[in-house]
Amino acid sequence: MTKADILVMGATGKVGRLLRAHWRGTGMATAWQGRSAGLAPGWVRWEAGMPMPPTHILCLLSGVTAGDTTALEENRKIGLEVAKAAIAADVDCILLASTMAVYGLTPRGGASEDTPAETPRPYGLAKLAMEKAMADHLHGTSTALCALRLGNVAGADMLGSVVATGRRVVLDRFADGHGPVRSYVGPGHLARVVEGLAHRVLRGGALPAVLNVAGQQPVAMADILHAAMLPFDWQDAGRDAVQHVSMDCTRLASLIPANPPQESAAGLAQEWLEAARA
Repeated sequence: MTKADILVMGATGKVGRLLRAHWRGTGMATAWQGRSAGLAPGWVRWEAGMPMPPTHILCLLSGVTAGDTTALEENRKIGLEVAKAAIAADVDCILLASTMAVYGLTPRGGASEDTPAETPRPYGLAKLAMEKAMADHLHGTSTALCALRLGNVAGADMLGSVVATGRRVVLDRFADGHGPVRSYVGPGHLARVVEGLAHRVLRGGALPAVLNVAGQQPVAMADILHAAMLPFDWQDAGRDAVQHVSMDCTRLASLIPANPPQESAAGLAQEWLEAARA
């Protein structure tokens, strides 16, 4: 089998489908993986215990995003299975799709990659454990790891999940009269970031162990819904609701100067809806 430049694992999931809709992959041989992907051109099948298809770079999107602690612990197992297979296949670098949820509560100016976690919820804890398990296992090998701590991916977050079911979105309204604000990354922006990082690795460049991936400024969820012309309702925010969660993406901008752009509500809505129609 010809060695791919990049293999995207978990490409049939929510983020994977959105990413594929915007993927250009200029100058790269790209392969897509899914357990039920069949044998369509450009697709490969891989499950734990199978040899990893030959590739220089692995973008790992697979993971469990919801459920109880036992279900979320599968993330660590998935990460270790992939790390072991990647070492055996002599993969150069793994781009792990992690999440800003690992930070828990973030400072108003946004969490940098060096910000310590502050009371993350179970999903964030599970992804942090996945990052650590993979980093520990890959330490001292020729396979590097870069954990991409993604902001909310437009179309794959709570808003996209609710809209996909046909239900009406309900947003928390806080004491200041406004709703949740989050660091967001559009699927087109995410595709450009992954492509840019992959090209950097293929040229022999190194990547940091951790990298925040989102727009430079957080965006209000209500603004995205307004831009997408999707109706929604308000409810009073509960005691445990968090209004602002954001990241500082200065490190990413230093690696890929054209990214991340100033994500706008209109741009995020457009990328989300374009990918949904693809």
